[in-house]
Amino acid sequence: MKSLLLTTAALAALATGGSAGAADLPVKAPPIVAAAVYDWTGFYIGVNAGYTWSNSNSVDTVTTNVSSIGGLNGNIGGAVAANGTGSVHLRNDGFIGGGQIGYNRQFNNFVAGIEADIQGVARRSSQNTITNTGVPGVLIPVTSSATITSSRSLDYLGTVRGRIGILPKPSLLAYVTGGLAYGGVNTSTTIVERLGFVDTPAPFGTSGSLSTTRVGWTAGAGLEWMFAPNWSAKAEYLFYDLGTVTNTLPQIQQFGLNGTLLETVSNSRSSTHFDGSIVRVGINYKFGGGPVIAKY
Repeated sequence: MKSLLLTTAALAALATGGSAGAADLPVKAPPIVAAAVYDWTGFYIGVNAGYTWSNSNSVDTVTTNVSSIGGLNGNIGGAVAANGTGSVHLRNDGFIGGGQIGYNRQFNNFVAGIEADIQGVARRSSQNTITNTGVPGVLIPVTSSATITSSRSLDYLGTVRGRIGILPKPSLLAYVTGGLAYGGVNTSTTIVERLGFVDTPAPFGTSGSLSTTRVGWTAGAGLEWMFAPNWSAKAEYLFYDLGTVTNTLPQIQQFGLNGTLLETVSNSRSSTHFDGSIVRVGINYKFGGGPVIAKY
């Protein structure tokens, strides 16, 4: 009995000492988890490419103030004016590509910034319109024919825009944008007319062109994804409007074979509106920053 008590006491002491020793052992710390905190603040540069299509597609030519020799040929001026008036449908759709530079500032889940870009446009359009009309009110039938040739092009387009957006995910920016647009535009119109008089006068005509830089506005929206440190890709839509360009053509005069002045057309002009849409993708490199790795 005494031996049994001693054995029981020894086992109890051993159990108590073992428990205390286990309690004194150090507890292993949980693993450190690294999470990426994306920093959008900083300057960036990039390239873009896409497609553009024009919204307004007509070149409208108007001829007025036609003076012709009186009496027998009094209606000829109206026929000349009618034939020197018309519209041609010209689309400026095609590839667009260039580069951009900008700066972003991040405020928690919001990003605001400014971006400037410029890109070239690869498309020019031209078309002919021919009209033949009999001239009423003359004893001898007279025909009036005209060929109107017009062209228009947008050679380059640039913007300076503000951007403001929200981060639905730390690496994804959804934004709206708007501001100033500018572009190099060209337009030209040539009118060649002919009257079928008995003395068969030679054709007469006028031609004028205009090349200028237009300033207007632009607005749009896009998504940008930071897919690697310092690198992001974007997809964007923009609408631009550069306004209406009017090209005034020089005076037209037609002479008969005997040198008689038959017609004077002193006011011909063509107008076209430059506006349209752009869908493009791009890639940007941001200086400094990128995803910052925070350890928890």
